[in-house]
Amino acid sequence: MKLKPVNEDEMLEKKLKLGIPKGSLQEATFALFKKAGFDFRMSSGRSYHPSVDDPEIAPLLIRPQEIPRYIEQGILDAGLTGKDWIEDNGSDVLEVAELSYSKATLNPIRVVLSVSNDSAIQSVHDLQGKRIATEYVRLTERYLAKHNVTAHVEFSWGACEVKVPELADAIVVNTETGNSLRAHNLKIVDTLLTSTTRFAVNRQAWEDGWKRAKIENITMLLRGALEAEQMVGLKMNVRREQLETVTALLPALNTPTVAPLADGNWVALEIIVADKTVRDLLPQLKRAGAEGIVEYPLNKVIY
Repeated sequence: MKLKPVNEDEMLEKKLKLGIPKGSLQEATFALFKKAGFDFRMSSGRSYHPSVDDPEIAPLLIRPQEIPRYIEQGILDAGLTGKDWIEDNGSDVLEVAELSYSKATLNPIRVVLSVSNDSAIQSVHDLQGKRIATEYVRLTERYLAKHNVTAHVEFSWGACEVKVPELADAIVVNTETGNSLRAHNLKIVDTLLTSTTRFAVNRQAWEDGWKRAKIENITMLLRGALEAEQMVGLKMNVRREQLETVTALLPALNTPTVAPLADGNWVALEIIVADKTVRDLLPQLKRAGAEGIVEYPLNKVIY
C-alpha cells in the first residue's frame, strides 16, 4: 500500500486523518469507538478505508507497527497504536492519551524475552552470540546494547513462538495473557516493556486549532467509553428512615443522587459503582432495606 502526504486542498476540507490499527486490535478498536459514538464499518475484508459516520474523520486502516512512522511524517494526523511500536520505531510523536485496552482484555501487554522451558538461557547476559527472532528489531537491539550483549537479531513476520529452539535461541514478542507462550513450551526470561494503546498525534497537527479540538473531543469520548467498561449504574427505592444505612454501603464516585418520590416516606437513589463490586453489594443493599433495585450498563463516564 502506497501512502502520500495530504496536499493543501485536502487540508481545506477539515478532515482529521486518523490511523486505525489493522489486525488483532482492529475489532476491539472499532468496538471502543462504537461505544464512544463513532460507527466504523468495513466495505470489505480487504479494504484499507473503513467508513465512519463522522464526515470530519478520514480513517485509514494500517498495521499498528507502521502508524507511529506515518504520524511522525505527517501522512496521518493522529492514530491509535501501541506504546511498544512507538518505542520500536523511535518515532517523535505526541502521546495525548493512554487508552488501556487490548484485543482480549483491558490489561496492558508486555514485550518479553522468551526461551524454551529447557533452555540454559536464564538472563539477557546468556544471549551473547545467540540468535533472536522478533518483530521488535530496534527495541531488542537497544535492550541488548543497554546490557552490553552482542547477539544476532533477525526480523520475523510473526509466529515467533514456533521458531524456538530450531530456528532461534530466543524470541522477543508481545503477550497479553501468556497463553500462547505456555502452549509452545516457552518461558519468560525478562520483560522489556509494558505497553498500552496510545492516541498518538503529529506535532504539526497538534498546533492546528481545529485538529487539536477534534482530537481532544475524540480523546474525551474514548476515555469516557473505557471508564464505562468497568462501571454500572444502580437505581433503587429506599425508605427515608433507612437512607443513612443504605448510603453507608455505597462506594459511589460522588455523593449519590437522592430524589423524593410521590410517597413522602420514600426516596429514589441513583449511583455509579465499579462493576466488580455489584455481586457483593446488591445483597447488602437488599438486606439494608433497598427495594426495586435496577442495574444498568453505561456507555461513557466522563469526569
